[in-house]
Amino acid sequence: MNYRLSLLDQSPINEGQRAEQALEATLTFAKTAEKLGYHRLWVSEHHDTEKLAGSSPEVLIAWLLAQTSTLRIGSGGVMLQHYSPYKVAENFHLLSALAPDRVDIGIGKAPGGLPLSTKALRGHAPADSAPGFPAQLQQLTHYLTHLDDNLAGVEARALPQPPVAPQRFLLGASKESARLAASLGWNFVFAGFINTSAEVMTESVLAYHEYSAGQGQALVSLAVMAAETREQAAALVAEQHNFRVTVGDKHVTVGTHEQAEAFVRQAGATQYRIEQQQISVLHGTPADIHEQLRDIQRRLCVNEFVIHTPLTDAAVRLKSIELLAGQL
Repeated sequence: MNYRLSLLDQSPINEGQRAEQALEATLTFAKTAEKLGYHRLWVSEHHDTEKLAGSSPEVLIAWLLAQTSTLRIGSGGVMLQHYSPYKVAENFHLLSALAPDRVDIGIGKAPGGLPLSTKALRGHAPADSAPGFPAQLQQLTHYLTHLDDNLAGVEARALPQPPVAPQRFLLGASKESARLAASLGWNFVFAGFINTSAEVMTESVLAYHEYSAGQGQALVSLAVMAAETREQAAALVAEQHNFRVTVGDKHVTVGTHEQAEAFVRQAGATQYRIEQQQISVLHGTPADIHEQLRDIQRRLCVNEFVIHTPLTDAAVRLKSIELLAGQL
């Protein structure tokens, strides 16, 4: 096998669990991934949800870095719309100073929560006061790359300057995101567990290769469930659903029907549509899954996959990554 496997863990809170148990499970996930030979582990950002414990990836990254030694740890991702690009750059430079050459900064465009948490994160700022996402990402790029001593006293620098800069990844699910990543010198991760269209994945990744002229990495993140038999894997993913909410020409995908209704209520929408969707999960035996990954690798020229296992049971998630690692 000539591709790398990495992991995305969202610290899901299983039925009857507390958040601290979910976070302990993420730590176990990280330690196990390191032993098994996975390349990196990313943690996510979600707000005001009782289903996912990871609301602050920077804090969780620091904790995981302190208890592992070789695994790259990063964000998958920081929801940049809520924050000062300068402060985000400072956070990741500090993390990279604490654990040189082990930190990834992954940036996302979505809010990571419902309207009330988005409003709370904005603080006193008006809804239309922030620059658009491309402008914010451009600012962040500047702060991550402009640290020269001759800038001291001329403009703000995002110090400390780490011995090795964090690796930069833009998370997206469209050709437009691929173009933006390439234009600013970021690596690109196609979020295939969000946009499951094979056609969009293909055009986005190939567009990134074209726009970046081979200067960056393109990764694909997929929902994956491995089991000892195909029947076991199929049974595990059979009840995996999410809900797509449509309000006017805007769409949002949430994990439960209750979250969909909460979004509609918080948005003050009177005309909307809620649709249940089957989550597309690559599932089967480890051999089945690796065969499909090799096919994607050949077609899209990608050398790394970020695996997301969308089940809440920590033992099941752990077993899946152990089975997949059998061929690492």
